[in-house]
Amino acid sequence: MFGGFGNILDLMKNAKDIQARMAALQNDLANRRYDAETGGGAVRVVVDGKGAVVDVKIDPSATGDVELLEDLLKSAMSSATSRAHEAMREELSKMTGGLNLPGLEGMLPPS
Repeated sequence: MFGGFGNILDLMKNAKDIQARMAALQNDLANRRYDAETGGGAVRVVVDGKGAVVDVKIDPSATGDVELLEDLLKSAMSSATSRAHEAMREELSKMTGGLNLPGLEGMLPPS
């Protein structure tokens, strides 16, 4: 009868549970790893679930052209970070039943 409004009432009633689940999600995401390779594996970047870079590997053969290396690094970092952000969006969507709730934007890393 209330459609989406009923879901919002349920979420408000369970705010403390959601808050605890969000804290657990943040901890879980901090431990997840997302990687991306560019240049046929010449550059590999690994980020955590919050988008922070945790590892960078560069094949020595890729160091000859500095501009190309810079582009490969930017591309790999962007791809890995996008994967981490998308995973967080999916987890938040599952947690909220697909509702876009005000204030949750702060949970997402900047795009």
